[in-house]
Amino acid sequence: MAGEKQRLLSGAQPSGKAHIGNYLGALRQWATLSQTHESMFMVADYHTLTSLRRAAQLKENIYDLAADFIAVGIDPEKSIIFKQSDVPEHTELAWIFNCLVSVSFLMQAHAYKDKVAKGLEANAGLFDYPMLMAADILLYDADIVPVGQDQRQHVEYAREAASKFNLAFGATFKMPQEYILEEVAVVPGTDGQKMSKSYGNTVPLFGTDDEIRTAVLNIVTDSTPVGEPLNPETDTTFALHRHFSAEQLSDLEKRYREGTIGYKESKELLADNIIALIAPMREKRDALTQDDIRKILQTGGERARERASQKMEDVRKKVGVTL
Repeated sequence: MAGEKQRLLSGAQPSGKAHIGNYLGALRQWATLSQTHESMFMVADYHTLTSLRRAAQLKENIYDLAADFIAVGIDPEKSIIFKQSDVPEHTELAWIFNCLVSVSFLMQAHAYKDKVAKGLEANAGLFDYPMLMAADILLYDADIVPVGQDQRQHVEYAREAASKFNLAFGATFKMPQEYILEEVAVVPGTDGQKMSKSYGNTVPLFGTDDEIRTAVLNIVTDSTPVGEPLNPETDTTFALHRHFSAEQLSDLEKRYREGTIGYKESKELLADNIIALIAPMREKRDALTQDDIRKILQTGGERARERASQKMEDVRKKVGVTL
């Protein structure tokens, strides 16, 4: 119907402390999109089991990630914030999709291929990750799925799963579209590679002021001495300034090219700007208790499961298991 909001679903694994790359590449745009879309945000705890096997750590991470969602501006009164494991229909639908796709199809998934290429063991959960993610998306008839550039393939796999089911059993699932904010698709880490917890090159999103300053001061630079021109096109610190120093960017670029700023001063300014942006969000986050978060996830889980159960009732009838 005209005027209806598009439905949005996205989520993240509770795999560790959030960093500024998570904020720029996902959390910030989720908060913005939640103002104009019917939104659902998932703490993807079952996905995390492919790599994390410490129960106490996973529990802490779940609280942390849900708090991050709220701190950046996602309102649990207006959006559904829920935990994947509270909705068993996710794993049920994933099994049905498993019975429709081939092993060779799953072998083309980037995460699986990367593990194999590196000589690492890829467990069955990682191999099957795309079908659980397809279930995450398709259960809720999501119109758009905000993801990072490196996760575009997961939405493509969701469309393939939907297509195979619809062909076999009749029109059931929408074809979701990925939503990628291209200009921040890759946020550089302190070593110049993509910022990632697995690389240990992050600037913590909700770290202390000292932790943020230390991380920023550790950004790798070349050996150009103070007083010599710097290249803003290749400097990692300047690349991050583009996201945190918009009002100063023109002057910074001028000073870089004239050689009137050194890397240390540039990093100190960047740290100041990151801290200034994060401080009010961190204050909001620190005010949340575990009991607050548990209640938000419980309510969100109930709302999500109500939707998911309705969808699975239709799916079960169509595949023939409902008597």
